[in-house]
Amino acid sequence: MSASYFVTGATGFIGRHLLQHLLERDGTIYVLVREGSRGRLKEVLARLGADESRVQPVVGDLTKPGAGVDGPPGPIDHFFHLAAVYDMEADEQTMVRANVEGTRHAVELANELGASRFHHVSSIAVAGRYQGVFLETMFDEGQPLPHAYHRTKFESERVAREQVRGRLLVYRPGIVVGHSRTGEADRIDGPYYFFKLIQRLRYVFPQWFPLAGPEGGQTNIVPVDFVAAALDYIAHLPDERLPGDTFHLVDPRPLSVGQAINEFARAAHAPQLALRVDRRITDAVPRQLRAFLRQVPTVRRIRETFLRDFGIPPAAWENRDFLCRFDCRQTLAALEGSGIACPPLSSYAGHVWDYWERHLDPDLYKERGLAAALRGKVVLITGASSGIGRATALELGKAGGEVVLVARTREKLEEVAREVERLGGKAHVEPCDLTDMDEIEQMGRRVLERLGRVDILINNAGKSIRRSLEREYDRFHDFERTMRINYFGAVKLIMTLLPSMRRRRSGHIINISSIGVQTNPPRFSAYVASKAALDAFSRCAAPETIGDGVKFTTVYMPLVRTPMIEPTSIYKAFPTLSPEEAAAMICDAIIKQPKRKASRLGTFGEVLYAISPKMVDWIMHTAYNMFPDSPVAAGKAVEPTTTSDADGRRPAPSEEIPAEALAMAYLLRGVYL
Repeated sequence: MSASYFVTGATGFIGRHLLQHLLERDGTIYVLVREGSRGRLKEVLARLGADESRVQPVVGDLTKPGAGVDGPPGPIDHFFHLAAVYDMEADEQTMVRANVEGTRHAVELANELGASRFHHVSSIAVAGRYQGVFLETMFDEGQPLPHAYHRTKFESERVAREQVRGRLLVYRPGIVVGHSRTGEADRIDGPYYFFKLIQRLRYVFPQWFPLAGPEGGQTNIVPVDFVAAALDYIAHLPDERLPGDTFHLVDPRPLSVGQAINEFARAAHAPQLALRVDRRITDAVPRQLRAFLRQVPTVRRIRETFLRDFGIPPAAWENRDFLCRFDCRQTLAALEGSGIACPPLSSYAGHVWDYWERHLDPDLYKERGLAAALRGKVVLITGASSGIGRATALELGKAGGEVVLVARTREKLEEVAREVERLGGKAHVEPCDLTDMDEIEQMGRRVLERLGRVDILINNAGKSIRRSLEREYDRFHDFERTMRINYFGAVKLIMTLLPSMRRRRSGHIINISSIGVQTNPPRFSAYVASKAALDAFSRCAAPETIGDGVKFTTVYMPLVRTPMIEPTSIYKAFPTLSPEEAAAMICDAIIKQPKRKASRLGTFGEVLYAISPKMVDWIMHTAYNMFPDSPVAAGKAVEPTTTSDADGRRPAPSEEIPAEALAMAYLLRGVYL
């Protein structure tokens, strides 16, 4: 039988899915649109492949009495009110105007139209912090309503209950996410706020790595297609088949916050929470004390920094769970025999995650490209004549960057400069012996006088030695000269440029460290100690300078494939990067300005050492016994006298690596990856 419909919020997330169901029924559909918003409705109808003659736009505004509708259409059978503000970051005034006043004006219009049924789409948020089982027959139970969203959804439902003249049906959906088959969504809220954290963990740890985290209270996640289908079906049931007037459109098998996070982590191929801490343990801290601590300036700043780093609104963090379980017996009874049921999160979490990562990840839409990050800035790169430094300079050149190239040999620097400019960048050549402190200071001051500033400093030049302690007893100068370039030279350049950065309240210092600092490989004591010293300096300097707008980033560079490592057979068994891939890591650090940038393998080494350092020592001792010194250290090749941008080694005679050592290296790589 033909029916007439009026819908608010028809172009919204749930609204357009409901519209698709209504278009499959007979009747005319009136849709409330603001003046100038007809184009959006046309886009929705085009996507649905709908006949526009079936849908009649009605110009109005829910912020006005009677929804601002002039000359309303004839009698309406079904009035669906979906328009609302769902954003936890919106201010309370906006929520009151949209959710409470908007509902009041929608009810006025529905009453004027003589709507037989008013379908009010509320939310499980009306339960606030109620403890126990929240029945569909319950509404005002004196429950705490901690956030403006909870309060305005509660008040909007109260308005509908008190002022609707026709038959009122109330629907309380759970936390609505994307389509269960496609993952399609158009907004980020609820569990989506935690996806950046999951994504970051995936980049840091292997999937099998066990994590610990809070279990949290109950959550209730539902896909939008289930909500729309259930809403449409229940709305059209005859009175005698309606088991009640309020319906919880929820998952009857709800998960805890920890379980839900694990479902999305599994979908993202990220590590999961193997140990989930019961919230009763964390709630043992008195609420008053927690509230006081949140107001302490230092604690508040730390908390805000953490949440901002992952894009989590404070309100979403504080209201991430419920203390109650939602009964849905009336909904299940109404849907019996329809074939409509809420699917388990495990069956569609992968679709939701995939759609978010491809279409909704905020980083996809921010102006975070390298060209934008370099615009109007000067970048100084040490060790720029070859290897990682050269590759980085070329990438910056492609993005139109202005670079200062620093290394010992002018001829090589000029060659790189020509390539940078050929690619569209601007290059300055500054030859410098980075083991000479006076020369470093002169070079830094010369650059500041010539260009006025250095915005980004990349300390890339370095020297490495692979030699066992047994062969170092009479070679203390190895430690001195490695420290001289890897630590003292880098710090001298930082101290020369830092005052200018702090005065301008802007600067970014990127130190190229090594995966060795994270994994403590034997035979690299001189090299790793020098890089670790620079790390320690950066960690101590960063808190002093962050208030002046100067940031530090440490890049724990994995092994990089260069001609210098070709003679070392064992390196072929380990994961390596090309110089271009290494440069991409540095460019990403320029764009995102992270505190640290590391491979999963390096981070795993750090965590393993923190858990069981003695075990790591024995593992490394086994490797020490298997892997020989370098040919240079063993006296089979002439030691290089020049500083390298990679590991400081010139091509040397091929090393004889025991077969069991190669096998162990491949095994360790396989276990990790």
